[in-house]
Amino acid sequence: MPKPSAKPPAPPSNKHLLAELKNIAEGLGKTFAPFCEVVVHDLTHPKNAILAIENNLSGRRVGQPATELGLARIQDPDYPAVIANYANQFADGRKVKSTSVGIRNEAGEYVAAICLNVDLTLFNGFQAAMSQFTAIESSAVTETLDAANADRIHQCIDEFAAARATTSRSLRPSDRKQLVQDLKKAGYLEIRRGAEIAAAHMGVSRATVYSDAK
Repeated sequence: MPKPSAKPPAPPSNKHLLAELKNIAEGLGKTFAPFCEVVVHDLTHPKNAILAIENNLSGRRVGQPATELGLARIQDPDYPAVIANYANQFADGRKVKSTSVGIRNEAGEYVAAICLNVDLTLFNGFQAAMSQFTAIESSAVTETLDAANADRIHQCIDEFAAARATTSRSLRPSDRKQLVQDLKKAGYLEIRRGAEIAAAHMGVSRATVYSDAK
């Protein structure tokens, strides 16, 4: 008597995956509020793909259909999983910087996406304000308030700090000591007021700079 054929395995459920993506979206939304909208798309239901929206900046609603990018992922399993920092805009014309991350299931099929939309309006306003504030009018008058090498000392310190994703006044003591040693080797501490300029830019005392230089 022939054995009954085994039942084909049931397709994996995306319920748990989508629930976890909603948690991730909530965390990202709280971290980057109020500038960043975070949207979870269920690509298995393209006609009502939007599953969750945190920091709703676009005016969209849960249950609305997938975007063109979402439809492209549905149609092409080889579509890039991550598309970062592309130009976008909201319906009212506000400029947006967007990043979209496609989520595949165990079979390699796109089933979801999480998208971040950063409203650039305020940042562009900051940029314009800072440009106006730092603008210097042409004048026949020149004045130097610091030693000639102050700018170069500041630049060395700022580049060192930036390479460590921090600021000149937030350096760890070990990093600051390395920086001071580098300044000493470059001869910056030997120039007039060099140690004082470096100390002021790092927010420490001259005694600290002299100690780190040993």
